[in-house]
Amino acid sequence: MSTDQTLYAPEDQIAETQSLLRDALGKYEPGRIAISFSGAEDVVLIDLVASMGLSAAVFSLDTGRLHAQTYEFIERVRKHYDISIELLSPNPEALGQLVKDKGLFSFYEDGHGECCGIRKIAPLRAKLGTLDAWITGQRRDQSVTRTDVPLRQVDTAFSTSEHSIEKYNPLANWSASQIWHYIRDFEVPYNALHDEGYTSIGCQPCTRATGPHQHERAGRWWWEEETQKECGLHHQNVISIKTLPN
Repeated sequence: MSTDQTLYAPEDQIAETQSLLRDALGKYEPGRIAISFSGAEDVVLIDLVASMGLSAAVFSLDTGRLHAQTYEFIERVRKHYDISIELLSPNPEALGQLVKDKGLFSFYEDGHGECCGIRKIAPLRAKLGTLDAWITGQRRDQSVTRTDVPLRQVDTAFSTSEHSIEKYNPLANWSASQIWHYIRDFEVPYNALHDEGYTSIGCQPCTRATGPHQHERAGRWWWEEETQKECGLHHQNVISIKTLPN
């Protein structure tokens, strides 16, 4: 593999990422740590784990508003790695009340917070209540809200006084180019929407393709301010971050 760090993840960087993953998975009992899967970065994590002959629990948020291509992508990843992927769904009563009160597209008028809270945050909070740690594919160059993302941290957004949750971001130092060269070089499955100009993919009504020279997350909640483009899964990025000591 090329050692051009602007395009490829050098071998030592891949090794460091694998080492962090190995340490994280070895620290917790099986089923007490899991990879949160939704996009290209998360499959790189799954592939890196598989390349070491290890396994990890994987979950994904099924908001009910994903693109058809995203559901197909989830199934391809499941079959490609022969793994189980737990799909987390929103509470039907809370969701039904939101739709009844505000319709299907209220986020265009009063922001995405309430909808994401029901479709994403509540299911994630419930899941994290059963875990001691989770692994994400966040990168520092993804958005202005992620520039200071550490490799590991206490997740103050979801921890409680009785239950502290550790959060790992093994790809924090990777660039978009490095992610995509890895995907191409190792034939890692990816969402077909990427071939249609979608550089960051969320729910169908809140995602659109990006144009030339636009930031990769420009198509997410495009009607809102850049500093607010977090659905709440990583709301800690918008507030304070408490980094764990090495």
